[in-house]
Amino acid sequence: MSLNPIEQMVFNYVQQHPEERRFWEMKVRAAARSAADEHAAAIELERELWTYVEERSSVASPFREEAARQGLRRTSLRNLSELWLRLWTPPRPKTSKSPSENFNNKIN
Repeated sequence: MSLNPIEQMVFNYVQQHPEERRFWEMKVRAAARSAADEHAAAIELERELWTYVEERSSVASPFREEAARQGLRRTSLRNLSELWLRLWTPPRPKTSKSPSENFNNKIN
């Protein structure tokens, strides 16, 4: 999975700060539990990550430097949210097909 520069900056920052990592691991797990599916969880996390980037941009390096250099243009953080869902949550069980779908697949 490829991360854009902002996602990579957030990923590196969180990896280097254990308290931030614990915070995000708990957030990711809570989003995965409360969302209807992984898609919905990723959307929720992506919004929260952008709020985090905005907040950190006023107080923490390297966010502050990046904001000074590039400005705070809204950037997708979807790949990072999906990556963290894969890394920090157990896989969801696959939904089984109905008996009629299984039958149709055997015929084809």
